[in-house]
Amino acid sequence: MNQHPLAAGTTRALSNLGPHQGYMPGFGNDFETEALPGALPQGQNSPQKCNYGLYAEQLSGTAFTAPRGQNERTWCYRIRPSVKHTTRFEKIDVPLWKSAPHILPDVTSLGQYRWDPIPHADEKLTWVTGMRTVTTAGDVNTQTGMASHVYLVTQSMVDEYFYSADGELLVVPQEGKLRFSTELGVIDVEPKEIALLPRGLVYRVEVLEGPCRGFVCENYGQKFDLPNRGPIGANCLANPRDFKCPVAAFEDREVPSRVVLKWCGQFHETRIGHSPLDIVAWHGNYCAYKYDLRTYSPVGAILFDHPDPSIFTVLTAPSGQEGTANIDFVLFRERWMVAEHSFRPPWYHKNIMSELMGNIYGVYDAKPQGFAPGGMSLHNCMLPHGPDRNAFEHGSNEPMVPQFQAETMSFMFETRFPQHLTEWAAKHAPLQDDYIDCWDSLEKKFDGTPGIKK
Repeated sequence: MNQHPLAAGTTRALSNLGPHQGYMPGFGNDFETEALPGALPQGQNSPQKCNYGLYAEQLSGTAFTAPRGQNERTWCYRIRPSVKHTTRFEKIDVPLWKSAPHILPDVTSLGQYRWDPIPHADEKLTWVTGMRTVTTAGDVNTQTGMASHVYLVTQSMVDEYFYSADGELLVVPQEGKLRFSTELGVIDVEPKEIALLPRGLVYRVEVLEGPCRGFVCENYGQKFDLPNRGPIGANCLANPRDFKCPVAAFEDREVPSRVVLKWCGQFHETRIGHSPLDIVAWHGNYCAYKYDLRTYSPVGAILFDHPDPSIFTVLTAPSGQEGTANIDFVLFRERWMVAEHSFRPPWYHKNIMSELMGNIYGVYDAKPQGFAPGGMSLHNCMLPHGPDRNAFEHGSNEPMVPQFQAETMSFMFETRFPQHLTEWAAKHAPLQDDYIDCWDSLEKKFDGTPGIKK
């Protein structure tokens, strides 16, 4: 059991505890943790009376009848049932956080696009007010597709909380350090790490080191899971033990609080008189995670040719069509390139998946110029893309010796659905108008003479 040092009735906040009490390893495990000794019932989920006067409540992340290997739920033992954490809702406006379907007649999503890093704002921005939607895909109402966002956060939420009924959030920090004080415990994340926040989980976001900037993939569909490895076998890629789940921690604070809820693309607020982060103990497999991207073990070709980018999948959200993801989260990190007599950079291609890329740090090998850390690019479905001329010439003429790609970490949110630009992304974000020109200098090298390579 993991115990928290606070006694019941404390008035201190999670954010003032200093270093939190640690994490439990494993992806998809059935965890159990308590912040007070004996708070977690043994041998049953819902006793007639819980210790410490707690309420038993289940948080379900899947249908009750989902197959056992996919069924996700967590039993929570809390100071108040969550029906006491909402009152009457009032609709509010969060103008730059959009949901699918969001298709604008005066915005063209057809094209190859790239953005410079979004500059930090001078205004005070929280997790909710600092979210800027770049693309949407699918339909939030039918729980298919996704949205991609950039966040700019300069200040902590104070007596303010958020949760989404629309989907889980995959958070990819690029600058700064954030703390997610959740109902199930505390998660700290910084660049080179990610956080996964499930649908329905209440949390507060605090700035530990700022200003903060990063990327978010909002998944409307089935939850992210580890990809099947196939002939790779049991190891490498993202190993389950490297995912960390927080131990139980709670607040017992009587203070006016605001809870913001995102539901079917709309935002609502409710006012309560206490902190909703009051789960003293819990057990189950529906929880939040963090993951250190530096523990991702890439695999690749060790003789010739360049494998499909799907070989770098960290997490995948299935679509129901076998082998075609609702979302893939793909990571391009430091690695050795050793393929012989092969073009090593990503090859030219077009496919049915729509690819939004982000640069966490360093240089991406297919675009050595113009794709800055904090920047993004979008290549929609069936639109051709690939290396610019400099990358092509280098890949065509580089010595065929082992090369280590150092100081590089980029990622991709890839979906089977077309990604539609928001007005903010098309008209207000720092879009590179000349990105499409990066392929203009590619030369015709064709020579019809048999056996000639140029």
